[in-house]
Amino acid sequence: MILFTIVAIALAIVLLLPTASDLVSLAKLVVRRRAPMRDVGARPRVLFLVPAHDEELLIGKTIRSLFAQRYPRDRMHVVVIADNCDDRTADVARAEGAECLERADLTRRGKPFALEWALARLPLSDFDAVTIIDADAVVDVGFAEALAAAAPLNDKAIQTYNDVSNRGENALTRMAAVFGAARVFMNELKCRVDLNSPMSNGLCLGTDLLRRRGWQAFSICEDWELYAILTQHRERVESVAGARVGAQEARSLKQSSSQRKRWAAGKLTVLRRHAWPILIGARNAHQKLDAIAELLQIGPAVHFGFVLILGFLLWLSGAPGRELALVLLGASLLRPVVYTLLGISVDPEPVRAALAFSYLPFYTVWRVGVQLRALAMLGNKPWIRTARHAGTELTTKASHAAE
Repeated sequence: MILFTIVAIALAIVLLLPTASDLVSLAKLVVRRRAPMRDVGARPRVLFLVPAHDEELLIGKTIRSLFAQRYPRDRMHVVVIADNCDDRTADVARAEGAECLERADLTRRGKPFALEWALARLPLSDFDAVTIIDADAVVDVGFAEALAAAAPLNDKAIQTYNDVSNRGENALTRMAAVFGAARVFMNELKCRVDLNSPMSNGLCLGTDLLRRRGWQAFSICEDWELYAILTQHRERVESVAGARVGAQEARSLKQSSSQRKRWAAGKLTVLRRHAWPILIGARNAHQKLDAIAELLQIGPAVHFGFVLILGFLLWLSGAPGRELALVLLGASLLRPVVYTLLGISVDPEPVRAALAFSYLPFYTVWRVGVQLRALAMLGNKPWIRTARHAGTELTTKASHAAE
């Protein structure tokens, strides 16, 4: 039985790695001053790249939000990649004023290959940065202006605020919006101490960086792979929370199942492939710790379920030393609880956001099951596209750009 306790303690330590990294970050903040704001000067030239596969339902709203930004039109350009589409995605994109590249390749299918293909065909020398926007997303009217405040962009990687556009639909979408806001707090802390922010929808890559590194992320979770690759090569990934993009969150467990399995499996695949390169290549010990901790994170709901299950088994086992294991497991929950409360505190409707978490026990059971089923997708297994819906509302700031 002592072996069970040892294993439980080891797992608890793994779950505590993000907390350890945050404590180091907070200690650094005590002795570090925030860098002064820079004069923006001339606005960067930004290429907005929208990879899309059968997205005629929502692509029009995405493009309209991009063109509605308060940003000089001669300093931005919108390109849609209609990737192996069987619907009117290309027609809708052109009708809304975007340039559209149509790609047909049934052997190298998926968003990573579409991005590589498009980047090789676009005049990157005409731009300072490329920003990748999902085809179900809308950007805030100040998105590009917030990016410009971080100029020069040519040699940077940036992660923006990946928000939820349909937060008010139900408990699932409200919880997702809270977790998205929590991620912004995490990223801002990292940025303050020169740690890399994980990447997702709304990521921005400087064109000099792209020319130097190329597009190398081809897994089923290409944003996490891109984060790992940049980290192991000592490239910085900054956070710009003022640039908000809202993507459509699945409104049912059935709708989001394939997406969650892909994320879970993709992240584990990236961990398996890039953990060692990060450990030998990342620029300092804190960055190594933080990156590995990020790739080991299993999400707040799964974390909560895992701690409950393991804690219950420990308690029933009567294993010697179980008290220490239980304390460590409980302590690992403090960080996700704090960030979740911060996310609720900045929600436009904090009371409704808090009430949405009454659904958390049911969601946790489902997410633990998804996490286990995701093991069958390890590697670059095919994944099923998440179903879209027209939506009933757009409640983030980003929505105003799309009206």
